[in-house]
Amino acid sequence: MKPIHILNGDCLAEQLSQSNLNKDFIICRECLVEGDVLAENLEDFWRKRSEFISESYHVTKEEYLNKTVSEFEKLNKLPDHTEICLWFENDLFCQVNMWFIISLLVNNSSLKIFRVFPVIEKKEDTWKGFGISDAQKLEHAFDSRILFSGNDLILGKNLWEAFQRNDFEKLKTLSRTQSNCFQYLEEVCQAHIERFPMNQTSSRPERVIKDILISGTTEFQEVFMEFSSLEGIYGFSDQQIKSIYDRFYRRME
Repeated sequence: MKPIHILNGDCLAEQLSQSNLNKDFIICRECLVEGDVLAENLEDFWRKRSEFISESYHVTKEEYLNKTVSEFEKLNKLPDHTEICLWFENDLFCQVNMWFIISLLVNNSSLKIFRVFPVIEKKEDTWKGFGISDAQKLEHAFDSRILFSGNDLILGKNLWEAFQRNDFEKLKTLSRTQSNCFQYLEEVCQAHIERFPMNQTSSRPERVIKDILISGTTEFQEVFMEFSSLEGIYGFSDQQIKSIYDRFYRRME
């Protein structure tokens, strides 16, 4: 049976299509690092997410259901004993999506679930993930995949539940768990916690963007590139940065 590759985004699907690996893809098209993720059940969860995505990204609820939810629903139809490969990077954006997927898969004990890490050769490329990989490196990443143990899967599920509830103390405790399937976990969880400072000061991303603007860099794409260089741990796209940029840029005008 060929493995099923669960990918964080369409760009990686395009890259993997150039490799010799099989093309059985399930694509995660979500940004669970943003918006409400607490729900009583999956039906309520998808309703909340469709509302958030349609309001924030000008995507209709129907488009969200057809393009995003339909991919997740494929997870319910996996044959027993399927090999699943989770192709997710180490940044917060990717990790949160992966925690959610683990929570959907964890109850099927027949699945063989693997983590595929990007091949990173230079420390300065730590947060660039699969984006800098050619077909050969992607194949090497697959060959080096690591099997999730039962404890690893439970850790992923617990991380998702703590994230859902904004339980920062639980998240901090879980982040100290040693696991070969999670890298930079403590740093990533701390970066998330610093998005919500307790003393009502600016969040870590806000402080960094403000400092970039004060330094004289004001064009959005330049600000985005500098933020990504300094804070690649978040894995934010330009859409996540734009709202913060707009707020602080207006104050400077």
